[in-house]
Amino acid sequence: MDHKDTILETGRLVLRRYRESDLQDLFEYLSDPEVVRYEPYKPKTLEEAREDLSWRVSTEEMVAVELKSSGKMIGNVYLGRRDFEALEIGYVFNRAYWGQGFAAESCRALIGLAFQKGVHRVFAECDPQNPASWRLLEALGFKREGHLRQNVYFWVDGDGRPVWKDTYVYGLLAGGENQKAK
Repeated sequence: MDHKDTILETGRLVLRRYRESDLQDLFEYLSDPEVVRYEPYKPKTLEEAREDLSWRVSTEEMVAVELKSSGKMIGNVYLGRRDFEALEIGYVFNRAYWGQGFAAESCRALIGLAFQKGVHRVFAECDPQNPASWRLLEALGFKREGHLRQNVYFWVDGDGRPVWKDTYVYGLLAGGENQKAK
């Protein structure tokens, strides 16, 4: 594959920038209540997905994950630049492709590339009630660094009071956890 928007390829996936033509595939998973259950937004309408796509096309922080076999865009990995040579990672995938190792394959490849480019640390925050997410982080070698109690809210209840949520914080260092100072 020789597309200028390709970041890298794995055995089964093309990791690339978003394209305007990704709208239907993006809408397919961002409109699924189960997919966005732990995200800070509700399922999106087609128009909301279109607005979201224009941001995704304009940023380098969102990486589209495409199946090599079909060209279908099945999810995304978020890599947000943070202070001190750190990146924050997140991922959202179409439910039809859960449990097949696509998130692990794409995250592993992108983390490896980030470390090659000099990133010192990659971290993630996830909902303790989302074991699929934190188990993936642990399988990728991340260490749980903290459990923040009732530190965020995305929604309010019927009386306008925040619905507080806990957060797990995970981190992965360049060179692995066994890296020794020389």
